[in-house]
Amino acid sequence: MAEHLLPGDPPIAVALRRSARARRLSLRVSRLDGRVTLTLPKGVPEREGLAFVRAREDWLRGHLAGMAAAVTVGIGGQVPYLGRDLAVTEGAVRRITLTDSALILPQGAARPGTRIQAFLRAQARDALAAASDDYATALGRPYRRLTLRDTRSRWGSCTATGDLMYSWRLIMAPLPVLRYVAAHEVAHLAEMNHSPAFWDVVERLYPDHAASRRWLRSHGDRLHRVQFAP
Repeated sequence: MAEHLLPGDPPIAVALRRSARARRLSLRVSRLDGRVTLTLPKGVPEREGLAFVRAREDWLRGHLAGMAAAVTVGIGGQVPYLGRDLAVTEGAVRRITLTDSALILPQGAARPGTRIQAFLRAQARDALAAASDDYATALGRPYRRLTLRDTRSRWGSCTATGDLMYSWRLIMAPLPVLRYVAAHEVAHLAEMNHSPAFWDVVERLYPDHAASRRWLRSHGDRLHRVQFAP
């Protein structure tokens, strides 16, 4: 995929993508990381695509300016955990310690961001395994294995062989949101589609899931903008 740099303050990197199925030029800004992608139909010259971008520069810069800035987690800052912001502090502890209002790291710990990320991944595995176990038992359909990734395009998935995958970043969302995603993926053990029958299973496992779906649509991109290394 080629990349073009749109000059200005600041310059904007635009990825150029060719698509045989595209019928028109389209400009997309990722809600997750602000990446800008220009899709060009087959046969449309690159210069025409770049002119399309320049004509929409004001819209593009306004859209990027309105996005939430990335936040790097470190001592003295905050980190989201189950829907609430915890203060990140140092103290007389031997390992990372979780309280109601803070995440306490050992005094002078090296690479605090990396350690916090590892802690959150472990917490995510415990919470998602517990939720998946609950819903798989209720459904009467066991899953095969559970893995965690830092996915950008989906919060979870379920394979035809019964493997569940989740984004570990769900541990930063409110617990009802995390459990909704688990119920959604476990429901695929019975219905490998998004048919009305599938949503009936989700409703049975997790009634009133609409609020959690709305939360992900409105706030999910912010979870991806939390960074753990400078």
